[in-house]
Amino acid sequence: MPRIPVVIDAERAIHGMSSTTLIVVIVAVVVVLVAIAVAARLMGGKRRSAQLRERFGPEYERHLAQSGDPAETERELADREKRHDKLHLRELDDRERETFRNRWTDVQREFVDDPNRAVDHADSLVNEVMSARGYPVDDFEQRAADVSVDHPVVVQRYREARRIAADNRDGSADTEALRNAVTSYRELVGALLGDDPRSDRDDDRRNGHSHRSSDRNTEAQA
Repeated sequence: MPRIPVVIDAERAIHGMSSTTLIVVIVAVVVVLVAIAVAARLMGGKRRSAQLRERFGPEYERHLAQSGDPAETERELADREKRHDKLHLRELDDRERETFRNRWTDVQREFVDDPNRAVDHADSLVNEVMSARGYPVDDFEQRAADVSVDHPVVVQRYREARRIAADNRDGSADTEALRNAVTSYRELVGALLGDDPRSDRDDDRRNGHSHRSSDRNTEAQA
């Protein structure tokens, strides 16, 4: 008879130890799963950052220099992608492309006699090409942001061309600056018309080569 309580107490002890062990195991599993989830999220974030940096190139660096915050930069560029996906962009047909090419040739010829007017016409022509492609053109910064998703290298020169065009209207741009503006506009027109396959996500070396080649072409026209 005295052995019965001892047996019961032993069973209770074993049961109690099993419950404690089970709880410990469950907690350990949860901790491991949380750690895996956090690690996966961090890896996904790093991979996304690398993708944005690769896709936007100089645009990534430009925005980062302005904001000083990588997270804000990545949010901005991700928002650009989302907005871009909602745009109803279209490819131009052969007739439209030829018309725009001919009009651009006229701009380059005009530069010989009237650089000031040529820059204004180049800026207007870019807007027309972008509008024909389906880009909203009401606001320049938004326009540049939209174009940067497909043409992150060329859009840098577009911004510079716009700055020179503004200086030109104020009478503070010299002929060499106007020449550079026309060259930059030409690169964007070529990218929008699909004439320059190197315009998308080019590296610095090729981009520099493109600039020098374009400058020589514009000089030849001038």
